Amino acid sequence: MGRIVVISTGGTIASRWQGSGYAADAHGRDVMAIAAVPEGLAIEVVDLFSVNSPRLTTAHQLTLLRTVHEVLADPGVDGIVVTHGTDTLEESAFLVDLHHDDPRPVVFTGAQLPLDAADGDGSGNLHDALLTAATTRGLGVLVAFDGKVYAARGTVKTQTLARDAFGDPSGARVGNVGFGRVSVLRPPRRAAALALPWMPDSPPRVDMVMHHADGDPLLLNAAVDAGAQGIVLVATGAGNATPEIVEAVASATARGVLIALTTRVQAGPVAEIYTHGGAVDLVAAGAVPTGTLRAGQARIAVLAALLASPDPRERNRVLRHALGEAVPADDDPAVELVRARA
Repeated sequence: MGRIVVISTGGTIASRWQGSGYAADAHGRDVMAIAAVPEGLAIEVVDLFSVNSPRLTTAHQLTLLRTVHEVLADPGVDGIVVTHGTDTLEESAFLVDLHHDDPRPVVFTGAQLPLDAADGDGSGNLHDALLTAATTRGLGVLVAFDGKVYAARGTVKTQTLARDAFGDPSGARVGNVGFGRVSVLRPPRRAAALALPWMPDSPPRVDMVMHHADGDPLLLNAAVDAGAQGIVLVATGAGNATPEIVEAVASATARGVLIALTTRVQAGPVAEIYTHGGAVDLVAAGAVPTGTLRAGQARIAVLAALLASPDPRERNRVLRHALGEAVPADDDPAVELVRARA
């Protein structure tokens, strides 16, 4: 069926008991030892790092992105599987997807139970990810978990402990895995790939600030004062806050800070409906609405925009592109929306 490279990064699928709790310490070969490998596949393992995914840094994620591109530079590779911790899998997968311009798949997977669990889910998830990497094309970066296949964009962790850990609260999944095959239900809609970013010595700071009852601009202003070049405002409802936060957003964007507007609600789009501090005013103050992308992936979109250019106007344009907004072809052909081929 083909040659698949597995990039091992740690997470629960690589975790063992440490005396007081579980932590990632296993190498990729140990992870692959539990895998049910589909017949006919040749597997190669790249041990990139082995850490619990809450400890991942931007530097880790950019190293993973570069490694994916280096592996795919070999035309003999048919696909990639990335084993990853579930806590931040949605962020890393989306970063790779934003810069993925190759019909060969990159499939992220992991586990909810540790490496040595007798009833662990890692083996089945690895099987499904390997099969997906070997048999699909033109779908971008995917997440294979618990017999289901999702597009990277929009897919988030929806369960803290259950095996069925991932989903897209605002959209349908891409496919299912069963009976030895992957059934593709729909091709994901994707933006044209961004250029591979440079590797900065010090990655730009991108913070998240959540609004709530009694919320004020203190934390947003503190993020700006701490040197944040980008901020994700996690608002209420369809993207609403207060007039005081609108003022803080206007002040920050005037200083060149890139601000994305998302919501703490699980599903549905950000929408410009309300004033008096609502999304109407926040967008007028310079915040960029993120559609149905939630906080973690909105932060990755802001990060990608910051890495793309030092110019504030260009950063804003790249952010809108990363979020899936169409830009007229005569403005910049490189940012037309494209539909991935099934």
